[in-house]
Amino acid sequence: MRSAETAKPNLLGMPRGRLEDFFAARGEPAFRAVQIMKWIHRRGVIDFAAMTDLSLRLRANLRETAEVLIPECVAEQVSSDGTVKWLLRLDDKNAIETVFIPEPGRGTLCVSSQVGCALDCTFCSTARQGFNRNLRAAEIIAQLWFARQVLRSRFGSQTNVTNVVLMGMGEPLLNFDNVVDAMRLMLDDHAYGLGKRKVTLSTSGVVPALDRLKDTIDVSLAVSLHAPEDELRTQLVPLNRKYPIAELLAVCRRYIAGKERKVVVTFEYVMLDAVNDSEFHAQQLAQLLRGIPAKINLIPFNPFPGSEYRRSSPAAIDRFRTVLQTHGLVTVTRRTRGEDIDAACGQLAGRVQDRSHRQQHFVRLKARRGREAIA
Repeated sequence: MRSAETAKPNLLGMPRGRLEDFFAARGEPAFRAVQIMKWIHRRGVIDFAAMTDLSLRLRANLRETAEVLIPECVAEQVSSDGTVKWLLRLDDKNAIETVFIPEPGRGTLCVSSQVGCALDCTFCSTARQGFNRNLRAAEIIAQLWFARQVLRSRFGSQTNVTNVVLMGMGEPLLNFDNVVDAMRLMLDDHAYGLGKRKVTLSTSGVVPALDRLKDTIDVSLAVSLHAPEDELRTQLVPLNRKYPIAELLAVCRRYIAGKERKVVVTFEYVMLDAVNDSEFHAQQLAQLLRGIPAKINLIPFNPFPGSEYRRSSPAAIDRFRTVLQTHGLVTVTRRTRGEDIDAACGQLAGRVQDRSHRQQHFVRLKARRGREAIA
């Protein structure tokens, strides 16, 4: 993909309304937007010359004034369980990771929204990579476009992306406008036609942006909770200092109340040995979520180099789940997928030109602890 400063707009990331404006500015009718969307997103065609229901004059004009650019795939890894991870190179030497998880009757694509992550969750490998920039809408939707083309070429209609989760690299709500534009394309019947329940945004809890999301677009919501009380959650998710649990749950209730359809919030809870996995923590969590239509995903911690945490034992996870289920909470233990290729939850790293200097911080911290251990 070429840089944002290119004179030609990249039509890949434009939802229908913006495409209609694009064509209106060129004296073309609004229905051109639907035509272009079908070619690009449904059929996977990005060469204007091949868009045969457009006039020769319009095709020539588009070649001169616009473009459709896709990131380059520089690496692919396939797990023993069928999970696929792609490393996609952007135009600025950064690279992001996208993961496809096949299951019987469905296929879930885990999409990144930032190069690195601006947050500092202590159990997440992405946080260790630092942060460079937000992804543009075209770079977000390109991950879905790319996955669809690869799966079609290999498996035809037998394997497809049925669900998209914005759970890859980055905090989606810190890239609000670009993420919303990409999700509009995911939902649009003329593009990918995914249902509202099939597109899930996962957030660590950026409260003002969650309120804004409620009034902007209707998608499924997942919240990275990971602790039932503020002191522990702040240790794991430092954003909690700014938006503590009470404020986060209040905005979740507002999000539910603002929907015409029945909505269940998924709460993600990474299971860390001797940190947040006791039966007492489970009792606290059950009380905390009382009255909220909720599903709880228990996520066995996925280790990465330099991590100080350990995965909870299967027995501890089972006991934790039993306590929650006793309180009537729908609770599942997420099956770890793609761990052998570092594609599991919390393991995505990509290649980040770190502007936050966080990588250097962790290198210095590791060296200091090594010296202290020797002393």
